[in-house]
Amino acid sequence: MVHSCEEITIGFLIKKSIYMKHTKIILGTMLLMATVVSTSCVDDKLLTYEVEKPASIAGMEYLNEYDVLKNYVNSSANPDFKLGIALTATDYIAGGQVTQLANSNFVEMTAGNAMKYASCVADDGTMNFGTVENFVSAAKAGGLTIYGHTLAWHAQQNNKYLNSLLKDKELDIDPDAKVEVEDYVVDYSKDPYTFWHEVNAEVKETTTIGKNDAEGCLEIKTSVAATQNHFVQYHTADNLPTVKGKDYKLKMMVKGSAPGTLNIGVGPWSGRADGTLSFDTEWKEYEFSFKAVANEGHVMTQSGLFAGTIQIKYVKITHSEAPAIDVEEEKKLQTYEDGPFPFYPMGCEPPVIDGCIHFVPTGAWSQFFVIPGGENTLEEGNYVVYLDIKSSKDASGIQLTMQNGWGDTSQQITTPVSVKEGNNLVKLNFPKVAGGNYDVILKPQTCDATLDLKSVKICRVVKMNSIPLTPAEKKEVLTKAMNTWVEGMMKATGGYVASWDVVNEAISGGGNDGGFYTLQSAKNVSAEDAKNNFYWQDYLGNEDYVRIVVAAARKYYAENGGTNSLKLFVNDYNLESDWDDNKKAKSMVYWIEKWESDGVTKIDGIGTQMHVSCYANPETQKSKEDHIVKMFEILANSGKLVKISELDMGYVNEEGESVKTDKMTETQHKAMSDFYKFIVKKYFEIIPAAQQYGITQWCITDSPADSGWRGGEPVGLWDSHYSRKHTYAGFADGLAGK
Repeated sequence: MVHSCEEITIGFLIKKSIYMKHTKIILGTMLLMATVVSTSCVDDKLLTYEVEKPASIAGMEYLNEYDVLKNYVNSSANPDFKLGIALTATDYIAGGQVTQLANSNFVEMTAGNAMKYASCVADDGTMNFGTVENFVSAAKAGGLTIYGHTLAWHAQQNNKYLNSLLKDKELDIDPDAKVEVEDYVVDYSKDPYTFWHEVNAEVKETTTIGKNDAEGCLEIKTSVAATQNHFVQYHTADNLPTVKGKDYKLKMMVKGSAPGTLNIGVGPWSGRADGTLSFDTEWKEYEFSFKAVANEGHVMTQSGLFAGTIQIKYVKITHSEAPAIDVEEEKKLQTYEDGPFPFYPMGCEPPVIDGCIHFVPTGAWSQFFVIPGGENTLEEGNYVVYLDIKSSKDASGIQLTMQNGWGDTSQQITTPVSVKEGNNLVKLNFPKVAGGNYDVILKPQTCDATLDLKSVKICRVVKMNSIPLTPAEKKEVLTKAMNTWVEGMMKATGGYVASWDVVNEAISGGGNDGGFYTLQSAKNVSAEDAKNNFYWQDYLGNEDYVRIVVAAARKYYAENGGTNSLKLFVNDYNLESDWDDNKKAKSMVYWIEKWESDGVTKIDGIGTQMHVSCYANPETQKSKEDHIVKMFEILANSGKLVKISELDMGYVNEEGESVKTDKMTETQHKAMSDFYKFIVKKYFEIIPAAQQYGITQWCITDSPADSGWRGGEPVGLWDSHYSRKHTYAGFADGLAGK
């Protein structure tokens, strides 16, 4: 009996030795030690008890007896066979647990993403192989080879760059051939006269300025000449779209009761281009050429020295440019119905009145959507935005933002909006839009004017002096791009990587080409896949696609230090599928024969991606196993090298649901182990030794719940703590031929 004066210490001791490279977890005897320490009594005793170890630990203890995986490969019988692991290149470079596990258990590595096109090629086509070069250096140091993944694929490409290579080509235009483009017109026969004017007191009683509706013109009458020309001055045009430094022409249709001269100033008050126009008694169009001194402004006209009547029918501002360069294609016209603010409120929530978003100054920072991104999808290009907006007064500080997304990588373009009192049709430039779903946000901020926004129009600026590339031109430019990419990769790997997925996932799961599946194409996939992927074969041709890549790989491997025999594989998934009786495997062999029919192209091997599942339903499992056997038979009969390039496994219960790792039972784990053993054994039994090129386990550990690849599934040979699983034993037994 233990008295209250005694202090009790109970310790649980587990004998455990961990292989230094995290490849072997040793599970030993569990001892329960009860230590009784008396703090005030005379008869202190130490009591020790040994109890039964938990069944879960005892059931895993057999894994301690297994060696590292690579030691189960009979290298003398299979000299070309390579046992590989897929991993993240940066994890291996880091030199931690992943590095130690890979070095201990495998002889080859496949990088998950680091050697793919999108990982190395930027939007402008520049290539960065820094990670690849570091990966090669680390592999050399660790004594492992690298299986290259992948030279050509339709996924994980830099679509922005590749599509830019296919843009329309511009036609050559005579630089001396110019056309005149109207930037601005005010026609007094149609437009009301609301412009500012000023008459000095000296001639105020003898001068009138106003609209002559009968003649359809602006009319200035002065019965007595002033002593200064600027004593009679008036705007004949306002809100000009002129841009500083650009050359323009001012054109006016004028006649007078007698010949005379007008002083002209074009631009804002802060800086105008000045000149004169002489007129006579007949309607004639007169020109004044000028270079804009500042942006925007007005046309100031002065005629104080003239006595008589001057009539002006219209004023135009034009500029000259090469013919048919740009046109504006309307992409979005947003108008508004009366009622509450129609979009998500931000800084404020103005109502819609008389078909306009009606903004009343708040005295504080304000902004609001005028078009939501979900209703405004724009492709890459240059754009202009037109705002039809009315202001209660001249206003400054207003901005308009077009924004694609809200994260750090989102594109946001903001430009100032200049509005005058009255109605304004404001044109804003938005160059180099990257493409996406663009929110359009008006930001009155602390503007003190009342604004009524009637509509927003978005136009894409399209060059008209261009024509699409021909199919032959597209093939030429992409052949060059493919060669540039392959050459860059071969330089980065320096001849060290002697086996490659030369083309990945080329074959579709449908269509009919001589009774076999067709190749993947933007024409036979979903709209989303067509948008996100780049199908080289659509431009290079079904046969030439692979031939071009194979030729480039052999050429640039040899030119960049390659001394070993280069092995090129065509890699694909679902070759073991039972639902089509291995039709994809048969199609693979068919297409290789077509690609090699030129007598030049040589494909060394076939890579089969086996992202399989173990099924609780025995009939389903039997069907899966039978068709794995059929696949190996088809690939063996091809005479090509055969590599299981991406092996991993999940578990599917009787209800047809994938079971997550945390829900797996011991029985299910062991069923997976048996299935691994089955696959690996059948590979060695059916594939002739001369064709056995390797097996690569695709997942080291079970997949994290948030992973994009089989998230939360028990796909590894090790668990998330790098402890061996039952599947490790099954894999090892398959390698050993047990």
